[in-house]
Amino acid sequence: MKKKKLTVGLIIADEMEYVPMRAYAEKHGGGRHDLFDREGHRLVIRREDAAVQVESILCGVGMVNAAAAAAFMMNRNPDYIINTGLSGGISGIARGEITLGSRFVEHDFDLRPLGRELGEKPGQNYVYRADPVLNQHYQSQFPFMKQGCMVSGDCFVGDPALRDFLKNKWDAMSCDMESAAVAYVCALAGVGFAALRRVSDDAGDDAPESYRQMNDQAESALLDLVFQGIYAMFDNPALWDKI
Repeated sequence: MKKKKLTVGLIIADEMEYVPMRAYAEKHGGGRHDLFDREGHRLVIRREDAAVQVESILCGVGMVNAAAAAAFMMNRNPDYIINTGLSGGISGIARGEITLGSRFVEHDFDLRPLGRELGEKPGQNYVYRADPVLNQHYQSQFPFMKQGCMVSGDCFVGDPALRDFLKNKWDAMSCDMESAAVAYVCALAGVGFAALRRVSDDAGDDAPESYRQMNDQAESALLDLVFQGIYAMFDNPALWDKI
């Protein structure tokens, strides 16, 4: 292990999704550390002479909020950034399952009138990738996680026709409103990225009610897995050696 300290940023969009993070930080000796006008917390986990510093931010819902929060997070000099929250399931992913993104696309970026493919950004890559070492770390810790493409856009998907389109176009596993935006900023900054998200609905007609039911519970199950993976980082030299 070459490095003695890792910094991991957690980007969480929704107020109710952030409730467990606030409680976790307070319970484990963390404190409030805002980023610009966004609520944030800092928690330092130590083992012998090594430490993992966790920096969280409540970014707000949507792509612009997520990208801004990821840019703000770069002020903390993160080694890795993790986006976590709720998603709509697309390709046979059941409600309550945990997903791990492998690639990320902005499904509502549309220059088709100018002859571009949906999602295509002129002169740049528009399919972003998760950090393979970080993804392998979480997949080995939690083999039950479904891994695949996460698509993001500034709309809540509650339409079977749109859901099926996203499945056919990108073989999408799930849809959300933040992960691809954070992945893009991380790609620009050269920071390893992962997205762990829990499926709240099937992105169909009853998606709004299903989402509200799960979101209102402010459950800690997903964040608990994220932190189990963070604690396990001490035992994975590949995460330290690549920094």
